Amino acid sequence: MTIEELEQLAISVRRDNAKFDYQVNVCMDLACASQGAGAIKEALDQAVAASGKNVLVRRTGCMGPCSHGPLVRVDPEKTLYRKLKSEHAEKIVGALGSKPVSELQCDLSEHFEGQVRVVLENAGYIDPSKIEDYIGRDGYKALLSMLTEMTPNGVIHRITESGLRGRGGGGYPTGLKWGTVAKAAGDTKFVVCNGDEGDPGAFMDRSVMEGDPHRVIEGMAIAGYAIGASKGYIYVRAEYPLAVSRLTAALRDARRVGLLGMNICNTTFNFDVEIRLGAGAFVCGEETALLASIEGRRGNPRTRPPYPASSGLWGKPTLINNVETYANIAPIIRNGGKWFHNMGSERSKGTKVFALTGKIANTGLVEVPMGISLKDIIEKIGGGVPGGHKLKAVQTGGPSGGCIPANMLDVGVSYDALLKMGSIMGSGGMIVMDDTSCMVNVARFFMEFCMTESCGKCVPCRAGTAQMHTLLTRIAEGHGSMEDLELLEDLCATVKEASLCGLGQTAPNPVLSTLKYFRAEYEEHIVHKRCPAGICKVSHVEEVTA
Repeated sequence: MTIEELEQLAISVRRDNAKFDYQVNVCMDLACASQGAGAIKEALDQAVAASGKNVLVRRTGCMGPCSHGPLVRVDPEKTLYRKLKSEHAEKIVGALGSKPVSELQCDLSEHFEGQVRVVLENAGYIDPSKIEDYIGRDGYKALLSMLTEMTPNGVIHRITESGLRGRGGGGYPTGLKWGTVAKAAGDTKFVVCNGDEGDPGAFMDRSVMEGDPHRVIEGMAIAGYAIGASKGYIYVRAEYPLAVSRLTAALRDARRVGLLGMNICNTTFNFDVEIRLGAGAFVCGEETALLASIEGRRGNPRTRPPYPASSGLWGKPTLINNVETYANIAPIIRNGGKWFHNMGSERSKGTKVFALTGKIANTGLVEVPMGISLKDIIEKIGGGVPGGHKLKAVQTGGPSGGCIPANMLDVGVSYDALLKMGSIMGSGGMIVMDDTSCMVNVARFFMEFCMTESCGKCVPCRAGTAQMHTLLTRIAEGHGSMEDLELLEDLCATVKEASLCGLGQTAPNPVLSTLKYFRAEYEEHIVHKRCPAGICKVSHVEEVTA
């Protein structure tokens, strides 16, 4: 396929869509699908056929406000309907061309008003199973224009100019990483996409892979051209069967039209992608453990250096980025590095996708410019804490992140700001807690997760997380002492400094942050044998004295 043929196909797709008076988009993400979105789409198809109206009914990926699903959006009016059932289909179709069905309408103007969609720009607008839909929204335009107009160094320069940092959690400058792999010695190099999203409450990468799979593939192909690789691997956990299915179909269609494979766009560039399934080990989100798993070995981390950029898959230079990082690449190539650089804060450029979960009115996916305050995300976009309860804390970064108290939420979201507060950006999980949450129990929950998911290779993580969990349990149950707090802090420091990989190095974050900001709750459990939130089953035993 040439760039001219791609453009003609895009025009043809847009022309075909314009023939319809209305487009009815049905969210088929797992959250909506689990509540009957499939049956709603069938009912809409039948209602359209019976009405004789000129309407296109399309299945799409996640639209964002998952707690209001099943969702249907009608274009061009951009009317969003919420919490639908099959019996509502006739009303919706009957209202086309007149006033929307008010009792079904979802007014989330504030929810979308604060967002800037780059990664999610196609969310809710394309059928992820149709490559033509993706092409109709400028899909693969960046890849083909790059092949005909840019050098590999030019691509790396544009990514560097954008200021994009890795969205997997570490925040390493993407352009610098690409440049390092490009300069590495060797004729064989690999591109790897980390789709092993294991954080509790996180579903950003899953939604992108399910709702816009070609976007990830295009980003990987651009990376392959930039670093001189001809082979890519997408590592996805087996618990994401829909993502695997969508990616498999997308790879097949991309090969069919000549956008993957040999001599792409009649050039000498060859690139193809395979999928590798993970078995659900959280530690395989760490890059060296992930590479070991792809190679067919047990997913254990190894010491670094050498880093994957010089010695990765089968000892060859390997580029590893996560799903969201690759999803940013095509729009940066299309629009320029400065365009992306102008969004965000001083040291954190662009946008970030977050999965809002927990005690918040509007759970779901949001994409916001870096620098926006946590308070705005939670109160304006997320709709605040429901049920008359008070906001207590926000946990960012998954099990490796920290808990930030409500009185510090005016801070702008950035890699550096979150680190200063004892948390991390992570891949984008954001769990909101209200006054019914016990912070000792929260720390214990995340420590139990890290303890269970530890590969056991290094003693500090294997033994340290187990001991910290024992101490937290003792405190939560009312058997702790003030000396336990000192021991807990010492253990956190040891595990943080001495662990082999990022799992152990960041596992103490929830404990350290809750000790820093909510120490009074620990002391309440220890001294008064009482859980302020009423969550922990505290044993009313005699107070332990020094």
